[in-house]
Amino acid sequence: MPYVPNDLLSTHFQGSGLDLTSKIEEQINLVAPNSPNLALYRDMILTVLRMAQDDRNRWNAKITLQALRELDNAFRVLEQFRGRRKVTVFGSARTPVEHPLYALARELGGLLAQADLMVITGAGGGIMAAAHEGAGLEHSLGFNITLPFEQHANPTVEGTGNLLPFHFFFTRKLFFVKEADALVLCPGGFGTLDEALEVLTLIQTGKSPLVPIVLLDVPGGSFWQTALDFIKHQLEDNRYILPNDMKLMRLVHSAEAAVDEIHQFYSNFHSTRWLKTKFIIRMRQPLTQQALEHIQEAFADLCLTEGFQQHTYQGEEYEAEFSHLTRLSFSFSGRNQGRLRELVDCINVPENQIPRSAEMQATEDDDWKTI
Repeated sequence: MPYVPNDLLSTHFQGSGLDLTSKIEEQINLVAPNSPNLALYRDMILTVLRMAQDDRNRWNAKITLQALRELDNAFRVLEQFRGRRKVTVFGSARTPVEHPLYALARELGGLLAQADLMVITGAGGGIMAAAHEGAGLEHSLGFNITLPFEQHANPTVEGTGNLLPFHFFFTRKLFFVKEADALVLCPGGFGTLDEALEVLTLIQTGKSPLVPIVLLDVPGGSFWQTALDFIKHQLEDNRYILPNDMKLMRLVHSAEAAVDEIHQFYSNFHSTRWLKTKFIIRMRQPLTQQALEHIQEAFADLCLTEGFQQHTYQGEEYEAEFSHLTRLSFSFSGRNQGRLRELVDCINVPENQIPRSAEMQATEDDDWKTI
């Protein structure tokens, strides 16, 4: 959806006898002529100028500056990896090399790299080092946090252009999720549990796009099973979450199963976006008429009005790069993301899909990202 400029920012300064909008737009056009994002940059600058006018607190200004610099640097560094599929792997930095979990994470990294998937971690030791060790530098990205005490990145990414340092946890967390086409969580401490619950909250509330969340443990391991039992008996049974929220995550006990879960999720499903009041699911292959009729009946609860419409690209703005993909659109309530995950699973069933032509296969798109 195109950005609508915040006219309140302009009128704020006009009320003070300052007409800054046209001057700012003129300066932006000097450095970014004809940018389609002019309104966005204009409001960013106006927001900073309003902060300067208030001039209330130096600490607030320093936080804003540091966060803006971190965002800008991360955007620049990650631009070179744009279009490459990425999987964020979480887990304890304290996992010793001789532990079976270390070997499992290293195997996971290797299998993800073989599938041409990049592995994102916090760049530390333990599970993070193991996943990067298995993936190798070419398929590794490290998002390191700067701490008061000595903090080294793991040998795979240390001193390379694949390592990004962050001062703030919140900006680092943003990119763990923003860049991820899937997330794999191995056993860990407070940090791992924090990431697991935050990711689940973001997806459950629709603030982050639906992606596969894989809980990985060693065969016979009880770490995630115990956590799932707690969630089931304390959260679901007490109606703190919906029963279908449990569908947002999958427990597996091998690296192969983790990678298979990611591949299955994207076997036909491509990505989603909101287009005004319509929710759009992009698919690599159209659904059969029988499958569409089944979805109309089985998932009617997801629709506020009307039902599901399957259609091709209709010239929507910012959609040209996905013009070869089929759309499934509906008026989504935005609630019950677990049910949305069930819909994605239904879309991915092979017998529900019309086989692609040779021409469609030739235009296979590698970009999974949801916009």
